[in-house]
Amino acid sequence: MNALYIFLGMVGPWQWIIIGLAILLLFGGKKLPELMKGLGSGIKEFKKATQEEDDEKDKKKDSKE
Repeated sequence: MNALYIFLGMVGPWQWIIIGLAILLLFGGKKLPELMKGLGSGIKEFKKATQEEDDEKDKKKDSKE
C-alpha cells in the first residue's frame, strides 16, 4: 500500500492529463461515458458493502453489551 501511495504522489497534474488523453484515445469518446458509469456503480457498491459491514460490527458490539 505504501508503494502505491509513493507512486501516486509522484504523478503530477501534467501526467494525469496525459493519462486521461491516452485513455480517451484508447477507448474513444463514445465508450468513455459507459466506462465512467460502470466505475461509478462499482464505487457505489463498494461503499454499500463497507457500510453494511460497519453496521454488522455495530450490531455485534451492541449485542455484547
